[in-house]
Parts: sequence; structure tokens; C-alpha cells
Amino acid sequence: MIRHIVMFKLREFQTPAEKQAKMQEIKDKLEALINKIDVLKMIRVDFNCNPAETWDIILTTELPTRTMSKTLNSSPPKSAKPLKTHRFPKPMKPNPQERSPK
Repeated sequence: MIRHIVMFKLREFQTPAEKQAKMQEIKDKLEALINKIDVLKMIRVDFNCNPAETWDIILTTELPTRTMSKTLNSSPPKSAKPLKTHRFPKPMKPNPQERSPK
């Protein structure tokens, strides 16, 4: 079983009520995907209630295998709109020459 977790930070809203309404809309739409994507075994959307954290929404999904994760990424539902994705650079390896002497 593969568990995939994504945290989202939303843009600023004029009022807390607007933000809460948008968060609920996002939650409803994401949770509806369980009926549209066969390989999803579980989907859960939660809201952040800790002001010390910077994320607003967390999406947790479970897939049967890693192969299913690749299937999900390569074949979105026909009604899905393309999402903007961000590629993060690979972590840098430490440079042994920059280490301080022991």
C-alpha cells in the first residue's frame, strides 16, 4: 500500500469566511475523486487548525502499489483539467571539501 501526502498553501483571501468556503469547495471536489479514479483506495482531505504551520489543506491518498501511482499520474480522468506542477531540484550532496577539520 502506498500512501501519498500533499500539503497545500492557498493564496490570501479578503476574509476568513472566503478562505473557509474555498477550502470546503476544494475538499468536496478532491473527495469526489474516489468515485472517478479506480486505483484510489482511500482519499482524505483535512484542514490545518495549527496557526504555527504554514499549510492550509492536506490531501492523503492510498494506492495499492507504486505501479498504480504511475498509472494515476499518466491517466487522469477525462474530465480533469490539467494542473500546474512544480518540479523541485534534487537535493544537493554535501561537498567533502567544505567540511571543517576534526
